[in-house]
Amino acid sequence: MAVVSLSRERKSMWKRRLLLLTPFLAALFLFTFSVTGTFAQGTTTNQASNFDTLGAALAVGLAGLGAGLAIYGSTSSGLAAMVERPELTTWVLVFAGLGEGIAIYGLVVAILILGRH
Repeated sequence: MAVVSLSRERKSMWKRRLLLLTPFLAALFLFTFSVTGTFAQGTTTNQASNFDTLGAALAVGLAGLGAGLAIYGSTSSGLAAMVERPELTTWVLVFAGLGEGIAIYGLVVAILILGRH
């Protein structure tokens, strides 16, 4: 009985990791496609601009998704920790701020991508 439960738990964890990894792999594929399309012979600036816009949108969107996951994890577990030890309030706020920094990095990357032209 325990072996079957462990096997189901591993499958569930593998599916969860794949679900979290899929947007990253899609963004990596599109970024690679954008870079190779930009350096190809005969690429127009309009086509490269479309890929830049897509790359900037992915940077902001995926960074926002990552920031949401980071803030959710840090604040939900931090709230549980603060119930037991109230002196950890500052650390919970620090970790939530670090999670918000991920979204700011995505915005900076998007501004750098769009500012190339």
